Amino acid sequence: MFEKTILDRRPSVVYTLMILAMTAPSAASAADISDKAAIAMTRPKSVIIADGMSKKQLSSVERPTTAFYGFWVNGSSALLNEALSPAFVDHTLPPGRPQGPTGPSTAYAAFSTAVPDLQVEVVQRIYAKDRVVSHLRFTGHFSGAFGSTKGQGQTVDFIATDILRVQKGKVTDNWHLEDNLTFLKQIGQVK
Repeated sequence: MFEKTILDRRPSVVYTLMILAMTAPSAASAADISDKAAIAMTRPKSVIIADGMSKKQLSSVERPTTAFYGFWVNGSSALLNEALSPAFVDHTLPPGRPQGPTGPSTAYAAFSTAVPDLQVEVVQRIYAKDRVVSHLRFTGHFSGAFGSTKGQGQTVDFIATDILRVQKGKVTDNWHLEDNLTFLKQIGQVK
């Protein structure tokens, strides 16, 4: 069972303004966001920790998880290397995406081309032994290209859920589900 402790990690007003300034569409590209800032931007709004998890256990699963979501902000290969095991397996691999650590890099490249101002919000995170469940919200504007479809600045706002398995301080497995239907409707590929 889970502890009833939920840590409120909502950022302060000053912190929020700083992040908005760094991620506004007119701001620098995602690649210009430092790893430290990317990690700060994806701090979970709330955290639930399973009963009986020691600080050492929590730290060993929290560090690579934090790096993994920071990667989705700036595409940093350093963050991805810190997060993923060389034996990383995506158990819900979409067609055309390579298996292993190069899969997330491929996904990031395609998605950041379509939504250059991509923002990732970790709404909540659950830590339970070697598993981490994250409820995510992706936002931005479709101002790039997705396949042959060119964006017109349409708002993108959809959710996703990840289940990560962390072993020996690295993410080894991922099971994920994105609300792709909402995304495709928002960019005009599905009616």
